[in-house]
Amino acid sequence: MAMFSVNNYRLDPYKNFKFRVRWDGKYIAAVTKVSALTRITAPLQHRDGGDASSFRLSPGITTFEPITLERGLSHDTAFEDWANLVFNLAGDTATSLAKNRKDIIIDLFNMQGSLVISYKVYRCWVSEYQALPELDANGACTAFEKIVLQHEGWERDIEITEPTET
Repeated sequence: MAMFSVNNYRLDPYKNFKFRVRWDGKYIAAVTKVSALTRITAPLQHRDGGDASSFRLSPGITTFEPITLERGLSHDTAFEDWANLVFNLAGDTATSLAKNRKDIIIDLFNMQGSLVISYKVYRCWVSEYQALPELDANGACTAFEKIVLQHEGWERDIEITEPTET
């Protein structure tokens, strides 16, 4: 069976380094890393009284692992602005219940730059914000900022189909 239905000559899967993240209708600048989309369904053990001494397993509650986004530190304040909707040091602004949850979209592109896969992640909110990384005068690394998003699930956008590659 071919891995690709439109480009059946293609043998290699998509690469993990051509992606973009968007929320509020716009792409967010310089996102360099997105953690895996993971869901876990807990197994429930049960046993009838007349069964042998073993359990049966059935699916239980499904949970979704948090998503971490990282990007090089710059003057764009998208991460900080969102994180500030959940916490404000001055205390003069209450948590924004109307704005602190956002749906995000993670788009994956092929080597030609065509959109190939897209995931919608629902009702995200920032549970962790790292404004500055550890600083090291002896190092030579890029400074990154990070947010951790709690969310209520994701699904693949089935309207995005395999593009024809040339």
